[in-house]
Amino acid sequence: MNLRLAALMFALAAPPAVAEAACKDIRFEDQPYTTCEVTFGQDLRLFHADTEGVVLGSFGRVDEVLQAEGKKLAFAMNAGMYHPDRAPVGLLITEGQERAGIVTRAGPGNFGLLPNGVFCIGPDGFAVVESRKFKAHPPRCRFATQSGPMLVINGKLHPRFLADSDSRYIRNGVGVSADGKTAYFVISGHSVNFDTFGRLFRDGLSVPNALYFDGKISRLYAPSLGRSDFGFQMGPIVGLAVSQ
Repeated sequence: MNLRLAALMFALAAPPAVAEAACKDIRFEDQPYTTCEVTFGQDLRLFHADTEGVVLGSFGRVDEVLQAEGKKLAFAMNAGMYHPDRAPVGLLITEGQERAGIVTRAGPGNFGLLPNGVFCIGPDGFAVVESRKFKAHPPRCRFATQSGPMLVINGKLHPRFLADSDSRYIRNGVGVSADGKTAYFVISGHSVNFDTFGRLFRDGLSVPNALYFDGKISRLYAPSLGRSDFGFQMGPIVGLAVSQ
């Protein structure tokens, strides 16, 4: 067998390489959004601090950490609310270790607008789980971040959302497919209210559960779209690592 034929047979037999995040600009109800689709099995992680406990805070610092593994960021966004020192407001799990505990009480601000929820990267798939349900029956999560409010809860919009609300910001969040194998990370192109943003996940992406990450400070890193949003230092960051 000649070398060219052998190489061709190997290429046909080898499993396909894992694709990078599929990021694209879309429109829904005449509003612009950017979505990044990640399939379970890809190297999706939550990042917060380095091995010395120093908060990373930026897409660039996450990229630096990944370089030691011969990897780079293919996509990233802020992934949960944080205190002035950039410590997470609620639950944070990285590499299977709980870094901050879950918060289930109602409170001021969007985080305390119950029900809120947790985005979990588990051994069998992705999940968005209501926080009190998560606390009562904690699933196994290699990575998890808590935020709020929930945008979509079992196919229904959060009961506190108002269609005519004038609270509008650039917002970002995540929704998970019914089988838990696909996560959709979304940032709005224009300022939207919660009801509008929730409908994008429920009606535009057809996900049964979705979680709000944050607004006003929302940022996206998507080099495939030539995008690396600039702004203040962040707390938790979700990102997809790929080989360099």
